[in-house]
Amino acid sequence: MPAAEDLTLLIQAAKAAGDIALKYSGPTAQRWDKPDGQGPVTEADLAVNAMLEAMLPRARPDYGWLSEESEDNEARLGKDRVFIIDPIDGTRSFAEGSATWAHSLAVAERGVVTAAVIYLPQRDLLYSASKGGGAFCNGTPISVTSPGALSAAKILTAKPNLDTQHWLGGTPPVFHRSYRPSLAYRLARVADGGYSAMLTLRRSWEWDIAAGDLLLREAGGLISDRLNKPLLFNNRVPLLDGVVAATPQTHLELFQALDPIGPGIAG
Repeated sequence: MPAAEDLTLLIQAAKAAGDIALKYSGPTAQRWDKPDGQGPVTEADLAVNAMLEAMLPRARPDYGWLSEESEDNEARLGKDRVFIIDPIDGTRSFAEGSATWAHSLAVAERGVVTAAVIYLPQRDLLYSASKGGGAFCNGTPISVTSPGALSAAKILTAKPNLDTQHWLGGTPPVFHRSYRPSLAYRLARVADGGYSAMLTLRRSWEWDIAAGDLLLREAGGLISDRLNKPLLFNNRVPLLDGVVAATPQTHLELFQALDPIGPGIAG
C-alpha cells in the first residue's frame, strides 16, 4: 500500500479520535493507574483505542497492530507493515485539563516509519508526513529551524536529562530548556522549527516516538537513540534506547557533549 494512501487513512482516523476524546472532560474522566508504574489511563484513552483498533485493521487487514492500550502479542512481528498507535500521548496532561496531549498514529514498514500523524485536537494542530512526501502542519509544509549555536538553542527536555552523569566531563552544555508532557508533541515542535531539539535519555515506548520520527526526518532533521543509532520500530520489546531529535547541527553538537556510556533515565 503506498504511503500516501496510508497517510490519508491515518488523517481520517486521527480526526475521528479527536472527535471521541473531546467528548470527555479530562479532569472528570474515569482514570486508573496501570500496574508497575506505567502511568495512568483514562476512559477516553480506551474509547479512542477501541475505535482505532476497529477502524484501522479493518481497512488494512494484512497490517500488524501495536498500541499502548492494546494487549501486545507476537503476531505483529511476522507482518511487513504495522500500525503503531498511542491513542492519547500525554494522558496525565489530558487528565489535568491541559491542551498539550496528542493522538499519535504511524505505519512502519520493515522497521521504518512510512506514514505518520500527530494530532492535537484542542490546539487545532494536525501534523502529517509520508515517506518521501515531506512534512506538514495543517497542510502547510514545515521544516526544522536554521542552524545556530548550541548555547542559543531551545531544547525540549526534562530536568533529569541534565544530570551530570550523562555528559562528558560531568557538565551539561548550556542551552535554553523547555518542556512539554507529550513526547509526540515535542518531536512535532522540533519538526516545525519551534525548537532546535528534543532529548530524552530514558527508554521510550515506540508508540510515543514512531509518528514523530518520520515527521522529524521529512522536515530535514536527524533522529537517533541516545547512542546515535538509527531508530527501528516493531521490535519484539517495543522500547527504544532514548531519543535525540534535532536539527543536523544541534544533533552533532549534542552527541559531542553526551557521554556514550551514561545511564538512561526517566524524563
